[in-house]
Amino acid sequence: METDTRVGVDVGGTFTDVVVADADGLATLKVPSTPDAPDRGVLDGVDAAGEAADLDPTAVDFFAHGTTVATNALLEREWAETALVTTEGFRDAVEIGRQTRPDLYDLGAEKPSPVVDRDRRFEVPERLDHRGEVVEPLDTDAAREVARAVADADVESVAVAFLFAFEDDAHERRMATLLREAGVDAELSLSSDVLPEIREYERTLATTINAALKPVMNRYLGRLEDGIASAGVPAAMQVMQSNGGVASAAAARERPVNTLLSGPAAGVRGAAHVAGVAGFEDVLTMDMGGTSCDVSLVRDGDPVVSTEGTVGEYPVNVPMVDVHTIGAGGGSVAWVDEGGSLRVGPRSAGADPGPICYGRGGTEPTVTDAHLLLGRIDPGAFFEESADEATVREAVRERVADPLDLSVTAAAQGILDVANANMERALRVVSVERGHDPRDFSLVAYGGAGPLHAAELAAELDVPRVVVPRSAGVLSALGLLISDVVYEDGVSAVRPWSEVDPADLTERFESLIAERRDHLADEGYPPERRRFERAVDLRYRGQSFDLRVPLPDGPLDDDALAAVADRFHERHERRYGHASPGEPVELVTLRLRSRGVVDPPALAMADEVAGTPAPRTTRTASFDGERHDTPVYDRGALGPGAELDGPAVIEGTESTVVVPPGAAASVDDMGNVVIEP
Repeated sequence: METDTRVGVDVGGTFTDVVVADADGLATLKVPSTPDAPDRGVLDGVDAAGEAADLDPTAVDFFAHGTTVATNALLEREWAETALVTTEGFRDAVEIGRQTRPDLYDLGAEKPSPVVDRDRRFEVPERLDHRGEVVEPLDTDAAREVARAVADADVESVAVAFLFAFEDDAHERRMATLLREAGVDAELSLSSDVLPEIREYERTLATTINAALKPVMNRYLGRLEDGIASAGVPAAMQVMQSNGGVASAAAARERPVNTLLSGPAAGVRGAAHVAGVAGFEDVLTMDMGGTSCDVSLVRDGDPVVSTEGTVGEYPVNVPMVDVHTIGAGGGSVAWVDEGGSLRVGPRSAGADPGPICYGRGGTEPTVTDAHLLLGRIDPGAFFEESADEATVREAVRERVADPLDLSVTAAAQGILDVANANMERALRVVSVERGHDPRDFSLVAYGGAGPLHAAELAAELDVPRVVVPRSAGVLSALGLLISDVVYEDGVSAVRPWSEVDPADLTERFESLIAERRDHLADEGYPPERRRFERAVDLRYRGQSFDLRVPLPDGPLDDDALAAVADRFHERHERRYGHASPGEPVELVTLRLRSRGVVDPPALAMADEVAGTPAPRTTRTASFDGERHDTPVYDRGALGPGAELDGPAVIEGTESTVVVPPGAAASVDDMGNVVIEP
């Protein structure tokens, strides 16, 4: 699996980021995103890399892509016309959902709109029990009638979700055959393939979302694959999944629901790798781009993966890196609400027209514009046609300062304070609210805007240090190059843990491993690059939630299962503050994570860059209402061992780092800027 040239391309709301890794090291660049046709932005990035980084497309043997196409389609409801076939009596389960509400006291709360309209939801007489035994055989005549109705419904995709199909998928497979025999020429998604796990609503919802997104992703990835092939790239495209691993484009086409957090997951994976190389295994991650801010937590070097994620209004129970997203980016618009309070976001100026200071037609003040007025950034360093400061100042005066009876400088500081408060709350969600003390973590800041805010946020949270990677502005694209190929398999089998036969459990896992072993072999991963991690989800009998517990390697016996139960009690105590060792424990789901291991590119800086150079210039910057003569350094000129005290500004090609007064910064051997607030 040695590679000569690797390319990672991540599409964001404002910029498309490109990283090229070859024998000469890393090359990075940004091009404007093209929201109306994201594949065009990817191809623009490849073309730009050819000019800026001397990329020879024919030499590329690894091409990975992070995409927001599935996410945007779900959030904007721009999905395919879809039908649902389900067990008789369960037609409305996907609309009824759960009793949980986002706001307990909101009497006007509404459930999310169903992905499939009621007139396109069909029922078939059939029934299995909770162990997969047939209670009512599939009514073939009724199923054929439903198949003909689906054929007449003019849909692009069909979801099939029968009760307890995770225990036995025979009825779903038979229904798929009957649909084809009836002439249904549409994409098919079976719940036994998409999410073969308990919880009827979540399983059916994930299957319908997958079905609704399949035609969308098929068209997009088809265009992109054709485009990169026409550009001369011979490598098969890999796509980042929500679980923090890449998969083949074919797998992404078949399971687009697994790509809903593609971009954010790549960033967290990149942050975990860079921090690990620097010696920090436990980190909070903060990715602030032009549109949003994504925060997450990495424990012992691995991003926390959850199966209880939410995308927009919809709970999506596929494995996802546990990312919390808020509408706070460099392009977030500042505005005054009807009550006279300053608000920032969630609406963004986006890539077009963008912040006012970019000089591309923007008229509404943003977080980036506030940084300009406070002397923290110079848009002219990365936009040739940037607007002058007077234009920005007048817009902030009109939209924010005058309505609040503030000076322009105070208004700009207020915009940053509100944005920081929003991001601080988000960081507390993934740390304090989940039992983690921020003082035990480092904060990895990346994205074009993250390093502007990180030191001040760390000071508020008592985080001891901030790590700003050398490629902070394109870290999600870098994360694509260091991510393993990862496939997640989960199969529910609800049983009392005391009744689980160790030999049977071992055999079930061996069956899953055998299938994935062949899959990884077909993708070119030799035995020494294959890894298999087994785990089980357990709960106390009567609970509606469960905890994941890893299994030891090798064949399982009674002692191993007893040790797993003990570990479950320990994890329950740590997570919830209590445990009940005397209570019966249930097995819920078997989980297998299969990896095809890749060699990450080297991150060390070139030997010729060393020490602390003189500042490139000095400008006046404001911090908490006080003006400071602030040295400005060129990020590329700061080598390992460089040390500087705040206030200081470090300007790079993709991002700007702010070191506030009282903070100290240094550069490690990897080129990371490490700030101690």
